[in-house]
Amino acid sequence: MRGRAAHGTALFVAPVLAVALFAGARASAQTLPGQTLAFDRSKGNCLTCHDIKGGDAPGNVGPPLADMKTRFPDRKDLVEIVHDETKRNPQTVMPPFGRNLILTDGEIEAIVDFLYTR
Repeated sequence: MRGRAAHGTALFVAPVLAVALFAGARASAQTLPGQTLAFDRSKGNCLTCHDIKGGDAPGNVGPPLADMKTRFPDRKDLVEIVHDETKRNPQTVMPPFGRNLILTDGEIEAIVDFLYTR
């Protein structure tokens, strides 16, 4: 009898575990690398100054980062802003992430990819 109970439990637990693992994999697959960088307080740190949908404790020094594709139809413009906004606006308080080597070119591209989904 004990063997049947263990077998029945295994038949129930296995599918539940598979669904949980699949859901976890799906959730992590939905997080873009640029989102991780933008929300990382020790790397991109965009949330210190900007409100971004899905972020916790946003700042309000910079503009909200929403509708980015509409606001910057030429993706290159947004890449340049993240890389070094001082070229366009010498009085900015935004750090020159690329010029100061805070972010690599690839990381900047990933952040812009993410922002284009917002």
